[in-house]
Amino acid sequence: MRIFIADDSVVVRGGLRSILSTENAWIVCGEASDGTSAMEKTRELKPDLVLLDVSLPDMNGLEVATRLRAELPSVKILVISQHDSAHLLPPALAAGADGCVDKACLGTQLLSTIRALT
Repeated sequence: MRIFIADDSVVVRGGLRSILSTENAWIVCGEASDGTSAMEKTRELKPDLVLLDVSLPDMNGLEVATRLRAELPSVKILVISQHDSAHLLPPALAAGADGCVDKACLGTQLLSTIRALT
């Protein structure tokens, strides 16, 4: 599975890469640090899954999710946030995301959540 990471923090992107590298069948095919780049690179790379920070500069993650869902309906979108994912889940789903994970739980929930989506 090809995974694209969109997060404004280089540290978070590195951490996500590290977590995802534990799965041999998964490859990080690209990264972006803002919403516009996330849109452009996702269009170009056509990943299977986009890990999408809700708080991206220039275009928030929910707006990116809405646009991606319209343009690339088969891509899976998992919103990640430092905010409580229970409160973010309804607007994330409404925007077209397939799920939401709290950044505080990435180490324990990310892999199982991705497996459940695929």
